[in-house]
Amino acid sequence: QVQLVESGGGLVQAGESLRLSCAASRLTFSTYTMGWFRQAPGKERRIVGSVAWSGDAIVYSDSVKGRFTISRDNAKNMVYLQLNSLKPEDTAVYYCAARKIGSGTYDYWGQGTQVTVSS
Repeated sequence: QVQLVESGGGLVQAGESLRLSCAASRLTFSTYTMGWFRQAPGKERRIVGSVAWSGDAIVYSDSVKGRFTISRDNAKNMVYLQLNSLKPEDTAVYYCAARKIGSGTYDYWGQGTQVTVSS
């Protein structure tokens, strides 16, 4: 069974940084687009950004553009989300997800990691 396991969340102050990691197993990692999503309390889950199988075609939501960076290492089956200049409104549970090339939806999800940013 496919597994996605996020790590690296925590409590930080505004302006600080975090690096989230997502370890993928039991899938042909290089054939999946990987996405990061977040869900704040009482709000819908929204996409943060995604990275294509090749590492190219990185897309970010407007709210994080210029502050967050997505990268992947296909040799290690890992995807990362670097969060810089964090703001209290970035507080959320962050999820990684995998979407098979050619699929219109994300097929697999991790359990999430909490990021809390204090002001």
